[in-house]
Amino acid sequence: MTSQPPSPPEQPAEAVPTCYRHPDRETWVRCQRCDRPICPDCMRDAAVGFQCPECVAEGNRGVRQAQATFGGTVVNTPYVTWALLAINLLVYGAQYLVGTSVTATLAMWPAGVVLGDQYYRLITAAFVHGGVFHILFNSWALFVLGPNLERAFGHVRFIALYLISALGGSTLGLWLDAPNTFTVGASGAIFGLFGAIFVVGRRLNMDVRGIAVLIVINLVITFLPGFNISWTGHVGGLITGSALAAALAYAPRKNRTAMQVAAVVGALVILGALVLLRTMTAVG
Repeated sequence: MTSQPPSPPEQPAEAVPTCYRHPDRETWVRCQRCDRPICPDCMRDAAVGFQCPECVAEGNRGVRQAQATFGGTVVNTPYVTWALLAINLLVYGAQYLVGTSVTATLAMWPAGVVLGDQYYRLITAAFVHGGVFHILFNSWALFVLGPNLERAFGHVRFIALYLISALGGSTLGLWLDAPNTFTVGASGAIFGLFGAIFVVGRRLNMDVRGIAVLIVINLVITFLPGFNISWTGHVGGLITGSALAAALAYAPRKNRTAMQVAAVVGALVILGALVLLRTMTAVG
């Protein structure tokens, strides 16, 4: 009988790793940063291999996000401008199809605001127009000015600038127009954009002589007899838009967002107070 050498002891089978976030899923892939096993749902592409969600979040922490020139997210497509243009055109289409009832319902009417509490007219008036030339001019101006300002301020700040400029024009009309005057058009908001583009140009040390001449020409046209143009809407929008744009553009970088929010809220409070004061004094 020959003796056989003893057999080596059996090695325990290596356990298959499981995902650290999903223990029921087996995987041989590991995070390149922390070496924890990760399943396909937890894999995030990295420069080499994959990383887990926590390591990706840790790597992104402290990375400065790109912003628009004066705060807000970077604007690749000026969606707010296109939306405003679409609303203006749709409302004008409704005016054309339905008739004067749309205009009468949405136009700025001081007596309706003061006596009927129809405060919505202060804003809705900016979306109705008095004719083809009126809608075409305002739409062209918004098409030219809107994208540049939206990219400078971001979506939210731009829509605030537009609507508050419109409100500023309506507020001056509420104080100075005859009670039974009906006013329509986005001109208050557009003049606010004129003022804003001038302010932005000055802030960025650009040549603003062209926009200054354009503003002066439009103001002269505003006061020419026979044109039936609401000077209160134009002047009120220009003053409001210029002031708000200055507050947004010149806000210190360190506390920019807080200062800009305060500027928007402050503008709304001032205009709201003027509207309420006018309402109370007229009723009294």
